[in-house]
Amino acid sequence: MIPALCCTLQAAGDPASPSTPNSLTYKDLVRRLTDMEQIAVLPPGGEKTSLASSYDRHSQYAAAHDKYIAWDANDDGSGIIRIEGDEAVFADIKGPGCIWRTWSADAQKGHVKIYLDGVETPAVDLPFYGYFDGRNEPFTRKNLVYETKARGLNNFTPIPFQKSCKIVADKEWGAYFHFNYTQFPEGTVVPTFKLPLSREDLAALDEANRIMGQCGKDPAGSRADQKSETKIVTVPAGGNAAVVELNGPQAITALKVKLDLPKEIEEQRMLLAQITVRITWDDDKEPAVWAPLGDFFASAAGRIPFQTLPVGVSADGDFYCYWYMPFGKKASIEVGNDSAKPMEMTWEVAHAPLNKPLDKLARFHAKWHRDAFLPQREDRRIDWTLLVTQGEGRYVGTQLHVWNPRAGWWGEGDEKFFVDGEKFPSTFGTGSEDYFGFAWGAENRVDPFVQALHSQSETEFPHINVNRWHIADNIPFQTGFEGAIEKYFPNQRGTLYAAVVYWYLKPGGTDPYRPAPVSERAGWWVQPDIYFEPGVIEAETLNPVKQDTWKGIERREMWFKPKLWSGDKFLQYDAKRIGDKADFEIPVNKAGKYHCVMRFTKAFEYGIYQLSINSRKLSAPLDLFNDGDFAPIDPVDMGIVDLPEGKSVLNIEVVGKNPASQGVNFGLDYIKLVPVQ
Repeated sequence: MIPALCCTLQAAGDPASPSTPNSLTYKDLVRRLTDMEQIAVLPPGGEKTSLASSYDRHSQYAAAHDKYIAWDANDDGSGIIRIEGDEAVFADIKGPGCIWRTWSADAQKGHVKIYLDGVETPAVDLPFYGYFDGRNEPFTRKNLVYETKARGLNNFTPIPFQKSCKIVADKEWGAYFHFNYTQFPEGTVVPTFKLPLSREDLAALDEANRIMGQCGKDPAGSRADQKSETKIVTVPAGGNAAVVELNGPQAITALKVKLDLPKEIEEQRMLLAQITVRITWDDDKEPAVWAPLGDFFASAAGRIPFQTLPVGVSADGDFYCYWYMPFGKKASIEVGNDSAKPMEMTWEVAHAPLNKPLDKLARFHAKWHRDAFLPQREDRRIDWTLLVTQGEGRYVGTQLHVWNPRAGWWGEGDEKFFVDGEKFPSTFGTGSEDYFGFAWGAENRVDPFVQALHSQSETEFPHINVNRWHIADNIPFQTGFEGAIEKYFPNQRGTLYAAVVYWYLKPGGTDPYRPAPVSERAGWWVQPDIYFEPGVIEAETLNPVKQDTWKGIERREMWFKPKLWSGDKFLQYDAKRIGDKADFEIPVNKAGKYHCVMRFTKAFEYGIYQLSINSRKLSAPLDLFNDGDFAPIDPVDMGIVDLPEGKSVLNIEVVGKNPASQGVNFGLDYIKLVPVQ
């Protein structure tokens, strides 16, 4: 069994020295990757976690006018601090501190160099992709360094420094970067990262890699004097039931729940939203933990087996969590049931004595909400609030359930964490998928993936379930915290978010979230009324023959003008000049002769186009200019075509421009192949 990870801090370079609160070895830092107890410790003054990223620098806060400028700017691939000679400066950080996570969506051959403590020789000097390809020690452990779906590149190898950290990049380094890092209080002693690492330090990485590779088990292993309570609970329909009440001081170290669920996934979602978890500490009047059962265990979209470090669903369908939950006098766990039938479930609650003074520990909080405490400022309209809280504590995790009924890439939103009253966030990300550890979100085409500290466990369109756990890179705060993630699609489109946020808070802090009625939390995922023309090929579903054509393609959203276009969308090709061409694949189910009927869009920036199928011209060129906004036109019979079964190719070419047009773009709503009788 693994010994408890309540690490003893040792003086740097002296493993036999007594524990001191301001001295950390490399082994101590590596342990923090998996230490579920350390995040419950109240943060010391001067500790701060931030993000160095390539966010679009057009986003600014003008203090003189108290105004956020270009707050939704989205050119997030190349933002840097400055240029020095031929190098781009990514970060310039004062120590002591530690980089916890390195991420990129497009790391390439240009070298990225990390200079530590003012030394002229970089501590790490690799092609940026070399941080992630698993070939360069110590970045070789598959559960710490890996590529997820959609080419998300992650490296969780800690890189500590004592005085300073400067990260620079040569040309051709790629695009997009994150470096999540913590700055420790002044006087903290940490080892400066130096290669090669010692045998002991490599062993610490091996141990972290092992723990992160066996998620589903308690990362702390066995604890001294730990006990476990197992109780079968029957919760009446429309009622509540007590699970357990524990006397303190001690800590809940694990929760496991077993219950029968319907086989149909939609019935599972409804039931998991109707059952609630409520945990209250000491004499508090309000619960610190309140969430639908599925959402609390990061399984909002249904019971789908997946295992991350703090929460998940075992292979046999049991829910588990290993959040460390200390308390003083007592802990009360209750279950609510707003379904029409009584529910029987088996709860296992593990608990153990505290190994730190109670006054050094915060209380665990987890709350579910939809659209609570959104910013009222128009210049921050893009931000969707994750958490607002006041007091002292740490932000440790995000579970997000996305309902995206119209398809299209739902994310693209940067995470923004404001700490202790900051006007400009010290964490400013580059996209929702980047925050959740993958990349190139690209609508709903990213397969599920699961890693120890983040996952996309469900992508069964239109439900998406994603999470991100801040264990080593938790965000400490002394007076308050506001976390937000940009939401590009408004609720009127039908794209909706529901979140569970996880944080630790010192007793007496402000947790403003209250339990939500079942009408708000179950069945909110409603399909909008969208008209689809029967028997057509939706143009927005066509794939280009050449991959680089994607750069000029838009799947234009018209939900704000409902039922004018089939599916409330059309395909737009952003051509640049006369002579530009693009080819798209057309699926043909059966060989034969067809009338090729097309419905086009006209607009003020559209050109004159010649269309062909399999290089055979259709009708005469079409002028798609319209003196006004986007407008669909009546379907046009483009002529008879003889098509083989399989894939044919639609060829479009700009052959002219209306003198009044402002561009040469192209718009197509659908194609309808009508068999010739």
